[in-house]
Amino acid sequence: MMPLAGVEAAVPPRSGRRRVTSPFFRRWRDGSFIVAIHVIPAVVIVDGMPVLSDWIAFGACYVVLAMGTGIGLHRYFAHRAFRTSRAFQFFLAVLACATFAEPLRFAGKHRLHHRHADTSADVHSPGQGFWFCWFGSLVDDGYTDCETLMMVPDLCQFPELLRLRAWFWVPGVTLATATWWIGGFSKFAVGYCLSLALLLNLVSTVNYFGHCVGTRSYPTRDRSTNNAIVALLTFGEGWHNNHHYWPRAARAGFRRCEIDLVYYVIVALAWIGLVWHVQDVPPHVREAALGRSHVSE
Repeated sequence: MMPLAGVEAAVPPRSGRRRVTSPFFRRWRDGSFIVAIHVIPAVVIVDGMPVLSDWIAFGACYVVLAMGTGIGLHRYFAHRAFRTSRAFQFFLAVLACATFAEPLRFAGKHRLHHRHADTSADVHSPGQGFWFCWFGSLVDDGYTDCETLMMVPDLCQFPELLRLRAWFWVPGVTLATATWWIGGFSKFAVGYCLSLALLLNLVSTVNYFGHCVGTRSYPTRDRSTNNAIVALLTFGEGWHNNHHYWPRAARAGFRRCEIDLVYYVIVALAWIGLVWHVQDVPPHVREAALGRSHVSE
C-alpha cells in the first residue's frame, strides 16, 4: 500500500488504557451537545410539531452535510485524494464546520486511525468497546491537539485553516440559527438537529460495522470490511475494506457494482473545474480483489 500523503510526522503508538486528554469542560460540553441534538428533535417529533417543510429541510440538510463530510473532511482533508484551489478548500472547511467538526483535528484523528487501525492506539476502534467507537471517541479519543496536528503538516501550512480552528463553531451556529429564523423551532429541531444526529450515527456505523460486519475483498492488516447497507446509507463510505487497502483513492467503491455517490460528486466537481488530480484506483488493485471477497468473522 502507498503511504498517505502528508502523514510523515511521527506520532508514537500508544499501548494500554486510553488516556484522558480532553479537559473536563470540553468533555462535558461535547457530551451535552451530542445528547441535545438527539433529545431536541425527539421531543418535537413526539409532540407532533413537524410539518412537511421541516422534513424537506431535514433531507436537504442531511444530503449537504453528509456530502460535505464525505468529500471535504474525509476524502480531501484526511486523504488529499484530489487537489483544489485554496478558495474551494476553505469552502470545504467551512462546510465541514457546519457539522461542528474541525477539519485539521478530524484529519489528524483519521490519519491516526489508519496508522493504528484496530489496535489499542486507534482513535475509535470497536475493539475498545461499542460506546467508545460510537460516541465516546467524539468526547475524548485519547490524543491531544498537538498529537493530531502533528499528523497534518500539509494542512497546517494554510493560515486560514489554522485561524478557522478557533472559530470552527461559527458555521454550525449560523446554519442552526438560520433554520430557526426561517422556519421556527420545529425546522431547527428536525431540519438541523435531526440531520446532524443522523449524520453522527451513520458515521459511527462506518466506524463500528465497517470493522465488524461485512465482506473483505483485500487482506488489510486491520479488520476493515465492506458493508453494502452502510455504503447505501452513507453515500459510499461503507466500502471500508476497499478504502483501508488503498486510502488515497478518491473512490471507496472500486467496482462498478459498488455505488459510491461521494465519488460521483467529486467527478462532477472535477468536470466543472473546481477540483483536479482526482486519485483513482490502479487497475492492478481492482484486479487483486477479484475472487477474494469473503465474509468477515
